[in-house]
Amino acid sequence: MEAKDTLFKKKYTLNCRGKLLSLEAPLVMGILNLTPDSFYPGSRLSSAEEAVAKAGKMLSDGADILDIGGYSSRPGAADISAQEEQERILPAIQAILQKYPEAILSVDTFRADVAEAAVNAGAAIINDISGGLLDEAMFETLARLQVPYILMHMRGTPQTMSGLAKYEDVTVEVLDELRVQVAKLQQLGVKDIILDPGFGFAKTVEHNFELLRHLDDLRILDLPLLVGLSRKSMVYKTLGIEQADALTGTIVVNTLALTKGADILRVHDVKEAKQTIILLEKAKL
Repeated sequence: MEAKDTLFKKKYTLNCRGKLLSLEAPLVMGILNLTPDSFYPGSRLSSAEEAVAKAGKMLSDGADILDIGGYSSRPGAADISAQEEQERILPAIQAILQKYPEAILSVDTFRADVAEAAVNAGAAIINDISGGLLDEAMFETLARLQVPYILMHMRGTPQTMSGLAKYEDVTVEVLDELRVQVAKLQQLGVKDIILDPGFGFAKTVEHNFELLRHLDDLRILDLPLLVGLSRKSMVYKTLGIEQADALTGTIVVNTLALTKGADILRVHDVKEAKQTIILLEKAKL
């Protein structure tokens, strides 16, 4: 499929607690990690106050969505309880919305009870790295809450996923596994579903580049696409650099993803992602 056929092609709309968020042009989701061990040290925040300050900067840089997480999903990350996860994220959600009431917040969690608590606190989107596979109550909770849901592909858990990166055809298998979960969600009446192929989750660097090359194949499910490529190993390992130096590489892979039809970029560096989108939209490649 030609890039010009996928770039800014579909006009999706997400209902975020009554606010209609248009995906006519790609959006930027800024990452706010209330964790001490997220894979990129530059994204770690230790308090609600720090989260509010970072949120303000991201919003001023053009973030359309802020994604708040309290559970590190890097390979081999330590497991924490649902209570601790909530204690990390709920004060930040409340503080950000008090300061920026128009902000659209996403909660990065695979636990249904954490997702529900976050929505009750004001979050408008659920971003589930497990695609509903780590908590059997997630899909029924979503059907009741009726908030947009980011369905990511992963195998296993953050602790086990690295050993499960085995595929005959990674694009076909990711697509098939996402399709099964989409069908379950649609049967339950969940309306706003966003797909995330899960770059770096149970996938090698080679798998990630193969998925990126064929990202537009996921369009067969006729759902918006989110990509999370920011400062990941496929960038810094390929270039032989540190994560701190991976911004240029991130811009390159995000640009490629946009030409393959990405609707949302999940990033640490909001300003640069927003500028990338503006320039590509202007170019109309």
